[in-house]
Amino acid sequence: MQFTDARPNFGRIDFEGLPNTRDLGGLPTADGRRVRPGLLLRSGTLYFATTADRRRLIEDYHLRAVVDLRGEDELAEYPDGVESLPGVRYVHADALRGTVAGISQNAEARAQLEAARADDGDPARFMEMVYPHILLGESGIEAYRALLRCVLETTDGSVLWHCHFGRDRCGMGSMLVEAALGVPWEAVEEDYLATNRFNPDPADERTDANLRFIRAAVAAVTREFGGVMGYVHDALGVSDADVAELRGRCLEGAPR
Repeated sequence: MQFTDARPNFGRIDFEGLPNTRDLGGLPTADGRRVRPGLLLRSGTLYFATTADRRRLIEDYHLRAVVDLRGEDELAEYPDGVESLPGVRYVHADALRGTVAGISQNAEARAQLEAARADDGDPARFMEMVYPHILLGESGIEAYRALLRCVLETTDGSVLWHCHFGRDRCGMGSMLVEAALGVPWEAVEEDYLATNRFNPDPADERTDANLRFIRAAVAAVTREFGGVMGYVHDALGVSDADVAELRGRCLEGAPR
């Protein structure tokens, strides 16, 4: 049976300058609970956040930490402006630590993707190679370890993680957080694809989420670690006790 996301507008928060900032709150878990609203936020860059958006993040969502999964070149061009978010911990966790075409907003990287598309005729095939690289690369493991650790350590407010569009690196991080919470795979995929509804440039296929990409990543970590939770435990160092703590704090309702 196909999963239908019951969250209003897929958890999208109606900010002025952030089209793809979404609350994981309301996502179901396999044991009958739901993610508690207002704690776990996925997003694109905060560069475009207005003053009102930033005020809402602090006052309405009690934002305590931002995990930025982008590279140094992107930070220089599109800084988050965390100085306007008082009391917020900023964690820079570059998931690539280098340029991979189709992920980075760097102009040279985008040119490389164009070359790959011209050579192969299928940019999706190239992206299927990129996603496993993100999860299995040393910088990706370090970045997602930092993300999970930040979520675990933030006990008095919300955590927001982002890349540029809120699609690839952010989507992978969201998958890992959702897996740790026990969200069923159908719901994880639906949340990942929801980015396409809020794409600022729907005519540009490079900014589309595609199940081929995330499934390629899952297949890669399954070969290496036996599954996504094997990756969470063995690559990211998240223990069973950590998972229990995370679920106790971030889920609501009684388990079946």
